[in-house]
Amino acid sequence: MQTLQHVFKVEEAEQKDSLLEILSDKYCRAILESTMDKPKSAIEITAEAGIPMSTVYRRIQTLHDNKLLKTSGIITDDGKRLFMYKSRIKGIQSRYNDGKTEVELILN
Repeated sequence: MQTLQHVFKVEEAEQKDSLLEILSDKYCRAILESTMDKPKSAIEITAEAGIPMSTVYRRIQTLHDNKLLKTSGIITDDGKRLFMYKSRIKGIQSRYNDGKTEVELILN
C-alpha cells in the first residue's frame, strides 16, 4: 500500500539554515517527535521527553516561529487556558550536492 506524502521544497537560503539548525537541536527533535501524532501541552511534552519546562517553552517558540508547530488552545474546566502543540511536519530531508543545499519538509 502506498501513501501519498506532501512534500514542500524550501527555497530561501535563510530558511534552509534555520531548519538545519533546528534539526541539529535534540530538544527540538524531541518536541517534534512527541507532537507528531496528536496535540500535546507543554506539561505533557516535559513529562514524556524529560525536557525542563523552560527549555520546552523556548524550543516551542522557535518551532512556532519557523512554522513547524501548530498551536491551538482550550479552556479547562477551571477556566484556565491550555495551549496544545502539534507538529506540522513528519520529517525533514536534506541533501548537499555540488555545493548546493536542498531541504524538503514532509508535511504532517
